[in-house]
Parts: sequence; C-alpha cells; structure tokens
Amino acid sequence: MVELNSDGEGSARAVLACELRRLREGSGKSLAQLAEETNYDRTYLNRLESGERLSKLPVMVALDEAYGTGGLLVRLWKLARLDSFKDKYRLFMQYEAKATILHSYAIAVPGLLQTEDFARVVLSSTPTPISPDELEEAVVARLGRQELLQRGRPHMRLILDESALRRPAPDPVIWHHQLARIAQAADDPHMTIQVLPLTAGVHGLMGGSLWLLWMADGSAVAYLEGNKSGELLEDAAEIAGYRLFYDRLRDVALSPPDSAAFIRQLMEDSRP
Repeated sequence: MVELNSDGEGSARAVLACELRRLREGSGKSLAQLAEETNYDRTYLNRLESGERLSKLPVMVALDEAYGTGGLLVRLWKLARLDSFKDKYRLFMQYEAKATILHSYAIAVPGLLQTEDFARVVLSSTPTPISPDELEEAVVARLGRQELLQRGRPHMRLILDESALRRPAPDPVIWHHQLARIAQAADDPHMTIQVLPLTAGVHGLMGGSLWLLWMADGSAVAYLEGNKSGELLEDAAEIAGYRLFYDRLRDVALSPPDSAAFIRQLMEDSRP
C-alpha cells in the first residue's frame, strides 16, 4: 500500500505551484483566459497554483504548450509527484524511474496497470474515511507512476497471482475495463505477464508483493510491499535470494501465451 506524504513548504510541489503562478502572471493571462485556452476549469487551475492539488500529467503537458516552456512543467511535476510519497517508497520510485528491467510478483492488480476508475475504488477502500480531495490526490499520485511505461522502459515481467483476477470491483463495468487494461498490457512488447494459478499452492510471498529492479550499470534493488508497509533491500545477497524465489514462481506460472488467453477469457466472461 502506498503511503502519501504530508510535507508542504520547501517541497518540489511548492516550487511547481509557484512556477505555475509566475508563468501565468508573467504571460498576462487571467485564470479565466488560461482555462479557456487549456480546457481546464479555472478553479482547478487556481488550486494547482496554490499547491492544494497535484495535477495529472496531461495537464502539465497542456500548460507547457500554453506557456511554451519546453517540458519544464512536466519535469517539475515528476519531482513534485515524488514528494507525495513517504521516504522509503519515494526512494523505490527513484530506482524504478531509472530501472531498465523490472520483475514483479503481485497479489493484487499493481498500480502501474490500474485504470483510473479501478484505482479510485481501491484507494477509497480504507478502514478510515478519506476525503474527496485526499482520494483524488492519491489517484493522481498512483496514475503518475504509469508515465514510465509510456516511455517503453523498463522492460517489465509481471507474475500476477490468480487471486488478483478473481477479486472484482463492485461495478462490473469498471472491472471489465480493468481486465481489458491488463489484457492490453499483455500484448505490449515491453511487458511479459504470467498468471500464477491458485493450483500452484502455498508459497512464501502470499502476504505481499515483490519488486526486483535492475539498473543500466547492472546494480539491483528489491522492494517488498505489504498492505501497509514496504521494505527496500539493497544487499546483493538478499536480492539474489529473492531473485531465485521469483524464478521458482515463474516456473510454476502459466506461460505468457496461456496467461494472455486466461486473462482474455476472464475479460470476455466479465462483460456487463
């Protein structure tokens, strides 16, 4: 589970907010004019300038175009997005952004493959109430991670536990679209997905997920993620042990073609 940070002043997010206001005022545009030009609500744009909200990536792309800033706002947004997370997860995301190969075992649909609607369902399913603003902030932060897949790097191999595909969202339409997203990802040349069937039996990672990341220089890190905690491992011996464990799970998982067929069948069966 991803934990959000509550830091404010002095953060990259505060810098981004100040830069958004500076650029608009320097251009002589009012919020109403900017809203008309970008097709985003003026109240929403104002909240971005005050640092109350963190936008989705397409908003920063649109504002970069409006101001002619050559991708500056997107780069600041990437830093501000990291500010949204607690220290250990933030460090993991920094490694993730540099990784050339990523292997993962997941007991739930990973954030990298979640649709916006499904992410909202998952993030709102908490034992403590979450405000609409907090929910939207968490959704934006989660979807922001998917930017790295749009670059075609890293190559990702995902072993997805069958239980993740058997636990639908309450809304059948949302669940159907989520399965379609996973099926689409299985056809991506930069991604390999295998389903670990329930018949594979018990194993040591049933209580959490595992991420193995390799950098261009050959170094690696591992990240163990539970429901409410995460642990980053940088010791080579520990990482080697988890890599061996991962390989054993891969060996008993369905093949990539069989996994893709399995997911597509679930998708067809889930049609509302």
